[in-house]
Amino acid sequence: MSRVKRAVHARKKKNAYFKAAKGYRGGRSRLLRTVKEAVDRARCYAYRDRKVKKREFRSLWIIRINAAARICGISYSKLIHGLSKANITIDRKVLAELAVSDFEAFKNIAESAKANL
Repeated sequence: MSRVKRAVHARKKKNAYFKAAKGYRGGRSRLLRTVKEAVDRARCYAYRDRKVKKREFRSLWIIRINAAARICGISYSKLIHGLSKANITIDRKVLAELAVSDFEAFKNIAESAKANL
């Protein structure tokens, strides 16, 4: 059986870990075992938080829509119900953007939702 020399592959794997840990403090960027733990944990958090980010943005949009809707004299839930009854299909991201940047357009949408309740 032939002999396998692992130096190149092992160094490549090791350097990939050290590159990923660049900027970490102390041994978390210098000691291989600690670097592996830190990078693996960071990758787990990154994977999880890519999902959490979507939830947090939706929550933020709902808060903004609710605040603008209450200025127009309607609650968030009634606004969404009125929009669905009026067959206005506009997502929360765009509604929140309208509430922040173009309040007059949002007010018109809110009025049409109120009319369809």
